[in-house]
Amino acid sequence: MKIRSLSIEGAYEVTPQLHRDSRGTFLEWYRFDALAATVGHALDLAQANISTSARHVVRGVHFADVPPGQAKYITCVSGSVLDVVVDIRVGSPTYGAWEAVPLDDEDRRAVYLAEGLGHGFCALTENATVAYLCSSTYRPGHEHGIHPLDPELGIRWPAAALELSAKDEAAPTLAQARAAGLLPRYDACVEHSGGGHRAAGVGRA
Repeated sequence: MKIRSLSIEGAYEVTPQLHRDSRGTFLEWYRFDALAATVGHALDLAQANISTSARHVVRGVHFADVPPGQAKYITCVSGSVLDVVVDIRVGSPTYGAWEAVPLDDEDRRAVYLAEGLGHGFCALTENATVAYLCSSTYRPGHEHGIHPLDPELGIRWPAAALELSAKDEAAPTLAQARAAGLLPRYDACVEHSGGGHRAAGVGRA
């Protein structure tokens, strides 16, 4: 298993070792010890989710209040998606930046996001199935979203015609969410996660 820091602090790409033979494939898609050694603390597993999406459905950009926030470990178990991490932490050196990672049922990569980061994805195939491990349970009233087509973010989604939920269509822009006091603070996120690990690069995908 190889774990690589993304350009946004607190976000990592995980590439498992695949063992293939005539019967099929075996892999370890999550190892708590390997992840903890990289990010500095274990993922407190509180909830596991699965979503299925039609082609060109976009889910996100979603985030939770910090504390406690919701760290996520995400993989695509069937089909393929373009997974997007967005830094919405006010005061972060990469505030407003995003990075995209393709997840699919061939390479079996995963993405880890620390508390306070925004997350979304676009399904590239029909019935794309995404599995999430979450550090906290869903809390109504403490979960928020940023409009995935916000021009300020400028996320380069892989299709022109995208399908959004009514909730995501009505989500505020990054600027509107900041003005409303919805966004997490970078210092609070770092303190909550025990300092984390600083990414070396800054930039947009």
